[in-house]
Amino acid sequence: MSVKKIYIIRHGQTDFNLKGIVQGSGVNSSLNATGKAQAQAFFEKYKDIPFDKVYTSVLKRTHETVDGFLRMGIAHEAHPGLNEISWGSNEGQKITPDEDAYYHWMLKQWQEGNTSLRIEGGESPDEVAERQQPVIQKLLKNTAEQNVLVCMHGRAMRILICQLLQYPLKSMDMFEHANLCLYQLDFTGSLFSIAKYNDTSHLKNLVVPKEEVKETAKP
Repeated sequence: MSVKKIYIIRHGQTDFNLKGIVQGSGVNSSLNATGKAQAQAFFEKYKDIPFDKVYTSVLKRTHETVDGFLRMGIAHEAHPGLNEISWGSNEGQKITPDEDAYYHWMLKQWQEGNTSLRIEGGESPDEVAERQQPVIQKLLKNTAEQNVLVCMHGRAMRILICQLLQYPLKSMDMFEHANLCLYQLDFTGSLFSIAKYNDTSHLKNLVVPKEEVKETAKP
């Protein structure tokens, strides 16, 4: 039986990740030095996989994360459907205690199944799921693509995995993630199964740049 393998990764670290600033779909940030090192480590580990295509969001942090594969000449498609959820007016801002409380209240609502609710000025999980559907149909219907690399964003990745596994969106927080983590999903033609879950083994020998170690240590 032919098995289609979809390798889903979150983008590498950005300064916004490092400093606890909300990104979302409205912030088009670049990778920092650590993020670039993470991208290179992932490339070294997986460069021999015969990827038929690379899918990314339209945001440059995903393009930079898979740059090594794109330089190999692998076909690439960028889709706004793979963009991160919009976090509304909080994007580009550090979280205040009040905003943090609101954020966790919203997460609880989603976990209870109220996935049509959206962060003020942003998107709901249901809306993200809807815009992901055209990309999902491409992934499912293109039988010529047996090994596919998808680079996207944390919350959007959780939503995508729920859809591929046919889980309700309220279950999305069960899919933990870190910068440049990997989920490998295998597809037999009818069902997906998880072969790798939030895997970061390719980062085990990563050396964090000194200036970013200092930044992380700040109160």
